[in-house]
Amino acid sequence: MNILIIEDDPRVADFLERGLRAEGYGVTVARDGPTGIERAHELWQEWRSTGANGAVLLDVMLPIINGSDVCQTLRASGISAPILMLTALGSVSDRISGLRMGADDYLVKPFSFEELLARIEALMRRPIDLRPLGAKKLLVGVLELDRDSMRVTVEGSEISLTAKELALLELFMSAPGRVLSRERILANIWGTGEDPLTNVVDVYVRRLRAKIDRSPDGRSCITTVRGIGYRLEKGQ
Repeated sequence: MNILIIEDDPRVADFLERGLRAEGYGVTVARDGPTGIERAHELWQEWRSTGANGAVLLDVMLPIINGSDVCQTLRASGISAPILMLTALGSVSDRISGLRMGADDYLVKPFSFEELLARIEALMRRPIDLRPLGAKKLLVGVLELDRDSMRVTVEGSEISLTAKELALLELFMSAPGRVLSRERILANIWGTGEDPLTNVVDVYVRRLRAKIDRSPDGRSCITTVRGIGYRLEKGQ
């Protein structure tokens, strides 16, 4: 489970980060509104592609862009991850304003860490719609994937892929340029119950390469990162 903390006070941010990491959460910290929006988009794509759980802890009094506007921006862009707003503004009107901007919950400072954990756990139990609300098509180099029809074209020509090959390609195209470990690919496409020693990932990557590679010099769109996994190149 992953938490994005958008908090400009370094003492509060450090306290939250250390406490949440000690509880086993993965943590990312942003110190202002624009950076928080950027990190939220990056993490949302990762959470969508991996099926991971995630939430946002959002301070209201942020520099450059305040927390309410950050919340509204995230919701408008289709990010449906749980948002817990943190603020010293505790009036009823302040709480209502935050909730109307799209927040799921509101916690007034100072608060106990145990209550924060309980609020996060409650938010994580809620179902999240991970379907893409933004772009319906993925474009990476000569590859195009239409998520509505699940049709794939390479240099404008449609190709036929099996269901597993489609799922594998979508995973790669959701994170172009990023190295995906064999273990991560296996868990996302075949499930955590699959034998970790199987070579099914390598077999399907070879099949996918045979169908999508078009480079005249024999280079593949999918690069092997020895000892780790694979990466879909952005410019191929």
